[in-house]
Formats: sequence, structure tokens, C-alpha cells
Amino acid sequence: MIPQLRDWHGKYGDQGLTIVGVHSPEFFWEKPLDKVTQATRDLQIRYPVVQDNDYAIWRRYRNWAWPSAVLVDKKGIVRFTHIGEGAYAEMEQRIQRLLLEP
Repeated sequence: MIPQLRDWHGKYGDQGLTIVGVHSPEFFWEKPLDKVTQATRDLQIRYPVVQDNDYAIWRRYRNWAWPSAVLVDKKGIVRFTHIGEGAYAEMEQRIQRLLLEP
């Protein structure tokens, strides 16, 4: 999923798309900030990534699996959720349509 997110960030960022990665660690060793910072460098992630060590964001969006994607419109309404890899063409089409909305 990260390659697609990087691509969409580059393609649609200047059109209004905001990508925010949420790191909800599966294992204890994934919790330290320096590990997350290094991983974002290694993976060349240019969009913001927040740490969700207490799973507050995870619970707010009723997430239960890695990876997951949530598309939120300009009004803050969840418009699409996808669990797991795949559905990239569908997600990109939805991004394109959401960007056209007023």
C-alpha cells in the first residue's frame, strides 16, 4: 500500500489530497518514535505519519487489520474503507471523484 500512497501523494497533493499515515504498532518493538522515523526515511514516505501507540485512531475508525485505508471527504465524512492490500484502482477513482467535489 505504501507505494500507492506515495504515488497518490505526488499525483494529487497539489489538487487537495492530504494523506496521513497512521502507525498503530502490532508489536512492542514498533512503538519507539525513532523506529517510526527511520522507517519513514527508509520507505521514502513524504506525507505525515502519526503514531497511534494507544490505538485511539485505530478504535475511532473501527480498524481491525493491517493495512487499512480510509478515505475521508472535505467535510470529514468517511466515504470509503478498505481492509488489506488491493483495490488500488477503485481507491484512486474514488480519490479523483472526491477531489472534484466542492
